[in-house]
Amino acid sequence: MTVPATPSQPMSRREWLLSDRPQSRLQARLGRAYVTWRQFTANRLAVVGLLIIVALLFIAAFADVLATHNPVVGDLRNARLLPPGTGEFWIGSDDQGRDIYSRLIYGSRLTLLVVVLVAVISAPVGLIVGTVSGYAGGWVDATLMRITDIFLAFPKLVLALAFVAALGPGIQNAIIAIAITSWPPYARIARAETLTVRRSDYISAVKLMGASPFRIIVRHVMPLCISSLIVRVTLDMAGIILTAAGLGFLGLGAQPPLPEWGAMIASGRRFILDQWWVAAMPGIAILIVSLGFNLLGDGLRDALDPKESGQ
Repeated sequence: MTVPATPSQPMSRREWLLSDRPQSRLQARLGRAYVTWRQFTANRLAVVGLLIIVALLFIAAFADVLATHNPVVGDLRNARLLPPGTGEFWIGSDDQGRDIYSRLIYGSRLTLLVVVLVAVISAPVGLIVGTVSGYAGGWVDATLMRITDIFLAFPKLVLALAFVAALGPGIQNAIIAIAITSWPPYARIARAETLTVRRSDYISAVKLMGASPFRIIVRHVMPLCISSLIVRVTLDMAGIILTAAGLGFLGLGAQPPLPEWGAMIASGRRFILDQWWVAAMPGIAILIVSLGFNLLGDGLRDALDPKESGQ
């Protein structure tokens, strides 16, 4: 007696993503992204960091709607140094009668501007220098790494101060100075990744197919360095914020009346004993955003590191 064949059960979406035999490149990529997302969300602190950064993006995008006052115009007669909870000033006003809450909201745009532009400038430079140095070797490697060592020999803030002093104060020059001092660690990471793969069978096969060194670096080496670079950039964003705030505190970053958080702390340090909220509120904002980037970077490191995922 023959048993009739039962129709195969349709594959669920989760099973399709986790299939060990993907039928297409799209399925394989989506499966890897799904596994990475599951590993990331398993870290609750990383999710908290992600929520902080998403909130920062939301605040910066809708600053015009969320702010209750003009961030650069104050009322010296009626609203100078008011404590938190006074009337419409939820977290107080500064020495120019400006709403601190509105200045923090608009200051988030400057913070994101600095972080994004520094990452966009410094990360590709470090990736190019590191991959070329690691793949070429010889005198090219020695020359590029000695230049990198020169930049790494100085503390980042001190070197940024020197560049800003030479270029002049301003938010644009501060971004350039921070970017110039931020690329060496990325070059080191990219070089280390390149040294591990340049003699692999995969690269040797590409060479036998006639690929040029430029094509090998751009198409086959650089993509292998992206995950490590993303993790390092995310972890460095907190340091970028602190460096920008330090330059603003010293008067070399964003200039008044721009609502930059470091400059707000500098203007409020004179009132730290009696009107503590003037300097404390932007300091708390820097603390929360820096913590969010650090937590997000830790989660990405654990999710993108194949050694960690294999444990």
